Amino acid sequence: MTIIDPDQNSLFVNVSSHLKKMAGVQPYQRAVVYPAGRDNNGRVAYAHLTFLQLEQESDRLAHGLFKAGINRGCRTILMVKPGLEFFALTFALFKIGAIPVVVDPGMGIRRMIRCFKESQPEAFIGIPPAHVIRTLYPKFFQTVKVWITVGKRWFWGGLTMNQIRLVPWKPYSAVKTKANETAAILFTTGSTGPARGAVYTHGIFDSQIRHLKTHFGIEIGEIDLPTFPLFALFDPALGMTAVIPDMNPTKPALVNPVKIIEAIIDQGVTNMFASPALLSRVGAYGKQKGIKLPSLKRVISAGAPVLPSNIEQFAAMLRKPAEIHTPYGATEAMPVLSITGNKILSETRRYSEQGYGNCVGRPITGIDVRIIKISDLAIEQWSDDLEVPKGEIGEIVVKGDIVTQRYFKNPQADALNKIKDGDTFRHRMGDLGWMDKKGRIWFCGRKSHRVTTADKQLFTIPCEAVFNNHPNVSRSALVGIGPINEQKPVMIIELKNGIRDKNTKPIQAELLELAKNNVLTKDIKTILFHKSFPVDIRHNSKIFREKLSKWATRQLK
Repeated sequence: MTIIDPDQNSLFVNVSSHLKKMAGVQPYQRAVVYPAGRDNNGRVAYAHLTFLQLEQESDRLAHGLFKAGINRGCRTILMVKPGLEFFALTFALFKIGAIPVVVDPGMGIRRMIRCFKESQPEAFIGIPPAHVIRTLYPKFFQTVKVWITVGKRWFWGGLTMNQIRLVPWKPYSAVKTKANETAAILFTTGSTGPARGAVYTHGIFDSQIRHLKTHFGIEIGEIDLPTFPLFALFDPALGMTAVIPDMNPTKPALVNPVKIIEAIIDQGVTNMFASPALLSRVGAYGKQKGIKLPSLKRVISAGAPVLPSNIEQFAAMLRKPAEIHTPYGATEAMPVLSITGNKILSETRRYSEQGYGNCVGRPITGIDVRIIKISDLAIEQWSDDLEVPKGEIGEIVVKGDIVTQRYFKNPQADALNKIKDGDTFRHRMGDLGWMDKKGRIWFCGRKSHRVTTADKQLFTIPCEAVFNNHPNVSRSALVGIGPINEQKPVMIIELKNGIRDKNTKPIQAELLELAKNNVLTKDIKTILFHKSFPVDIRHNSKIFREKLSKWATRQLK
């Protein structure tokens, strides 16, 4: 929300102002709902904060945090589980003008603490296990001056959450931050390289809220089940009730589908964000049990390519006109493109299965998407000459008000991923794709995953589609063995359950025949079978092809 400051006669933007507005519009509607336990009959008991309560709780915490030494521009590590405190603390930090530093705990302790060190934090707010980690690795937290424990403080010093919120409630006047002022640092998972801290401004968050609302038709008073914590933070700003799911957010592929369905039915959920892995697991259970979810108006699935079969399976639980959306984006820019499940099933699915790539839709209104020549080198200045003709595969590049302009103190990453264009920057998504005559983008895989032989380039998604058509194949992964420009393409296969322990030689022969008869895959003459693909930690959907490449190299020695 952009507000005019009458004292300075200038514009200022603070994302926390959206919560304040909603507290005025619907003060007694629930803002956050949390599963606190179960009663004697096994029914879920829920705790909640209304929009007014969340606004007042974040006011109280803002006063307490400021008194503790957290002020405007203070980079603050936030390691708190999704719940009532997570929301209140985040909006309190926004009000102060402090900068939450958010790192996915699923990336592993060593990678996580390196991210913390890179962010040069000045404050640390975390649950007890998080404080244990910081005491074990003190050199990574030497810049921290303020320590706050959410929960029981053990053998370390600092303040507790209870001490922070002891101050009596009174309104907190949010700092008059500008649109280009840093609001948060969100680290990428580093699934295809080192994790990087994307710098989010208050203006970017403000634009994201506007785009999400208008593109998906989200209305005030809806109820959301956000199975990815960062997306949950948009809910209070959008006027939606956030129902926190009973699950480990770092392992969506292992979610208990009963608990997800239970939350949807208990709370009358109208909107759900789900990774493709979660969508698949819940959809499979729903199909098996014949479950229907009539309250859902829309499902948003992102984080990795969504298989048409998963869309079809989950859609069977919905009532028309409910829709599944599969937006495309990244930590640095989201959402960028979008397409509905109905469009995929009725229009693009048959082409994807033939190796055209996965259609990820048209650009969100106001987002400029271009396809440029494939290069691993830095591009200093934008030029229209970089673009490739429509229909040709290249790298996806985006520009718009939801696109981050830089990484936190990482000039090397800036040089490789940002292209200066006038007074702004275009972001290189690191993904390959092509644009059709209708302006739709077809995703063909990560740039770093392409296989370069002596005479051609092979792209993961188109090649893998050929093999995924086999009835015994769960999924496949194209990798390259050997030096760049001389790589040997190898297709690795993960078979469906029940097939893995059988004789694979007949299946291998059938797959080699498939490869031979397709122009995209005729150069693939080596097929290996892998029991279970390693996947990314955030969505449990992106395949770690780098690890599979090393595995294949060992297998072929």
